Amino acid sequence: MRNRAKCKLCSEIIESFHRYDYVSCKCGEISVSGGDYALECSAKDFCNFFRIDDQGNEIAVKLKNPTEEPTNDDISYKPTKKDLVKMLEEMVKNYENLPEHAMSAPITHYDYCSLLLLLVSFFKCDSDCKPDN
Repeated sequence: MRNRAKCKLCSEIIESFHRYDYVSCKCGEISVSGGDYALECSAKDFCNFFRIDDQGNEIAVKLKNPTEEPTNDDISYKPTKKDLVKMLEEMVKNYENLPEHAMSAPITHYDYCSLLLLLVSFFKCDSDCKPDN
C-alpha cells in the first residue's frame, strides 16, 4: 500500500515516497512520512484525515485508545468465500494491468506473502467463515 492521505479541509492528496520523506498538506492539517517503509502519519484532528488506498478510495481512520477494553465493534472482519474469491480476482486483475516490463520482473517476498495469506484465508474459510448469504 502506498503512503497516501487526503485532507478533508483543503482536499489535497499527499504522498510520502521514501523512508525520510515528510509531506504536509497545503493547510498544514495532516502529514505523512516513511514512504511504504513505515506508513507514518499525523494530524491536528484525525477527523480531517483520510487514507487513500491503491485504487484511490478514501478510508476514514478509526482511532483506538490502547487502554480501552475491546468492544463488539472491534471484532475482526470474517470474509465469505465469495469475498475471498473476489479478492483473488482483483489481485489477478491488478497484475494483468501492470506494464509489460513489470510482468517479467520477479515478485517480491511481500507480494508472495500477500498471496499466501489470502490463500490461507480461503482454505480456512470452510470451518470459520461466515455464510455467503
